[in-house]
Amino acid sequence: MSAALFQPITLGDLELPNRIAVAPMCQYSADDGSATDWHIQHWMNLAMSGAGMITVEMTNVERRGRISHGCLGLYSNANEASARRALDAARRVALPGTKFGPQLAHAGRKASNRRPWEGGGGPLRLNEDPWPVVSASAIAYDKGWQTPHALSEEEIWQLVEQFADAAKRAQRIGYDFIELHGAHGYLIFQFLSPLSNQRSDRWGGSLENRMRFAVEVVRAVRKAVSSLMLGIRLSVTDWVEGGFTVDEAIEVAKMLKAEGVSYICCSSGGNSPAQKLPTGPLYQVHLAEAVRKGADIPVRAVGLITQPQQAEEVIASGQADIVALGRAFLADPRWGWRAAAALGVEIAVAPQLQRAMTTMRHWAASSE
Repeated sequence: MSAALFQPITLGDLELPNRIAVAPMCQYSADDGSATDWHIQHWMNLAMSGAGMITVEMTNVERRGRISHGCLGLYSNANEASARRALDAARRVALPGTKFGPQLAHAGRKASNRRPWEGGGGPLRLNEDPWPVVSASAIAYDKGWQTPHALSEEEIWQLVEQFADAAKRAQRIGYDFIELHGAHGYLIFQFLSPLSNQRSDRWGGSLENRMRFAVEVVRAVRKAVSSLMLGIRLSVTDWVEGGFTVDEAIEVAKMLKAEGVSYICCSSGGNSPAQKLPTGPLYQVHLAEAVRKGADIPVRAVGLITQPQQAEEVIASGQADIVALGRAFLADPRWGWRAAAALGVEIAVAPQLQRAMTTMRHWAASSE
């Protein structure tokens, strides 16, 4: 019997060849939102990794929605053309059945930051070309961060339309699916969490109101590109007392499922510097399991899943339907091959690289 990790799965109308996903990872290497040569080599590497699902990095729906000057976007013709060039290159070397999708997003109050390796990140200084930021409420992320402009009703609907416009660009580029970013303290989650959303209108207060922005974005994207499978990443908890909870995440997941979302990628935190986040191997898997059971929707588990046997157990035990790895794929761009070798599964690789599988199996055997 084949390993559970390498069983195909269908999400919506999209079939994935296995249960391994590349988690979206910002590269901070774009040029005004446009993919560069760095992205071409990066996406080509991921295309040959053995992962059946590749979610390219957080891709912002407007210029002011970028975390940094180097963040990817899908708000201009130049962005669209450069992404198509990189995706076409990746598809030419991809393993059979590999599917690609962007993670459409807006950083909200966490925008206008330096790249992580530029002085440790943090808000752009006055001499670094910062820009004004927006959010659900005029509440700064932390001391020393910009106080965001609280979006008006009209501005909220403009942003909903920008998500739809970016989705149309994604469809033209040729992506297979779209993931929305509703996690890590970015704009969709800023509306969801009572820590960052203290509005008194129909976009704040009750959970029904706080989830309204997420629901309207999903509706707009579904209407714009009904043929593309749609998922969303959620922070299932703030890890802060008085913040967004697992029970609320389950209710949001139920609503989004009813609106046509096919999976939830279950992450956590990122919305408050006061979070008490218990990091460690598999530290978020129980959150995925809770959403899977509570909302009856396929889920993707993510967070310090690094070893093939760990990933296999998550799927085989029914805790999640897919596992997503980020840093593990940066460290080992052939992680999917390693998992296949460790679990005794044969996978198709490019003929130019086939002879490497013998070495991969030898490494896997010697590590047992």
